Amino acid sequence: MNEIFSRNILYWGQDFQNFLRTRNIFVFGLGGVGGYALEALCRTGIENFTIIDYDTISKSNINRQIIALNSTIGHKKTEIFKKRLLDINPNINLRIFDDFYTEEKNKKIFNEKPDFIVDAIDSLKSKIKLIKYSKENNIKIITSFGAGNRIDCTKLKITDLSEVKSNDQFIKNILSKLKKENIFNNLPVVWSEEKAKNLKKIKTIEKIKNKNGDLIELTKFTPASTPIVPAVVGYIMANHILNYFYINFCKKIS
Repeated sequence: MNEIFSRNILYWGQDFQNFLRTRNIFVFGLGGVGGYALEALCRTGIENFTIIDYDTISKSNINRQIIALNSTIGHKKTEIFKKRLLDINPNINLRIFDDFYTEEKNKKIFNEKPDFIVDAIDSLKSKIKLIKYSKENNIKIITSFGAGNRIDCTKLKITDLSEVKSNDQFIKNILSKLKKENIFNNLPVVWSEEKAKNLKKIKTIEKIKNKNGDLIELTKFTPASTPIVPAVVGYIMANHILNYFYINFCKKIS
């Protein structure tokens, strides 16, 4: 197994590689952002993951999602990621929730505590509930404030929540709802300074039946989405988590 991660070890050494093996990451949302974050973290050598997503792969995912191929259309994202992660590292311990995230599922999902959460959820309501739960339970989390409707990855930033300043309506909605939950800071956020662009407003009503048989109705406005920005957002999130682990590990041994 050391041969797989030998190039990692050349940089940070065997002790940190062993430390990474024991880390536990939860990834909510396996689309363009969450998928790239998940794979990057898997390739660091982390061996414990919980993944949460209800969706199947569609043709419209192919332009930006790492698991989306003509051969995977119609398959569950969780199913394809299970095969992919185990093909990268057969020692992966993987918990799968093939379901739409709601706060009612917290007790089951969080029956073990992660070292970090990747929030790549599209649904505004679910995103707020997840952030709120993580703050209330002192769980580290990084969130994305959207990768859609943008083309320039150099306009991406990672800052604390308190430093986010944007005229984007989606971001303003998130900030407003977090404010109502008394969440103002101590939350790393990946967001873009670029002005959003979408040539056509497409509204859809999606009806999802969860594992309990309950019907969830979602109103969605389809964003434009280019190939590079979602991937870079995912990599920035993974990079933040890796650096957090590395910096704190080095402090402990110094």
